[in-house]
Amino acid sequence: MIPTAELRVPPKTVLSPAELTIADSDAALITAANAGVERAFRELFRRHTPHLLQFVSRILGSSGVDADDVVQDTWLRAYPALVTFRGESSFSTWLCAVGLRAALDSMRRGQRRGMEIDMNDEVSGPPPPSHEDRLDLETAIGRLAPGYRAVLVLHDIEGFTHEEIGNQLGIAPGTSKAQLFKARRVMRSLLTRRE
Repeated sequence: MIPTAELRVPPKTVLSPAELTIADSDAALITAANAGVERAFRELFRRHTPHLLQFVSRILGSSGVDADDVVQDTWLRAYPALVTFRGESSFSTWLCAVGLRAALDSMRRGQRRGMEIDMNDEVSGPPPPSHEDRLDLETAIGRLAPGYRAVLVLHDIEGFTHEEIGNQLGIAPGTSKAQLFKARRVMRSLLTRRE
């Protein structure tokens, strides 16, 4: 018989605040943050907030929802959920998934308060730009309907698969593919409308 002491799994190594460095991997920082090391969480926040803000801004587009508020909401959701992070994807991908849910929830709350959000409209926002105006990529993305915008950003910018997008948005992978096709068609139309 094997003594019980030999069956024990060694605990994960948790770095003390003094041992943490900026060069530490996200995995080490997550482990430390889960152990209550505030400095580790601050480093994750510092490291990932710029990309998260850019991602959330693209998802929100011209919805009228403040991206900074959604980023703050994302971190408020992510902190207690860090213990559920299993490392099956990068931390950035996981955080963007949390941000996506926060952004969609914020847009739905805005819709209930009177903001008009039609997930099937091809173009939302102000009328098409005049001939003098140049429409850049970010502006074009912002003009897409929220459903199209979410699929386009997740697939073409963030690199999510249609299965992952389906899981995040609660739609079938085929629906994700169809929305991506339509979003790209609208983008082409917006970007070539420079007569």
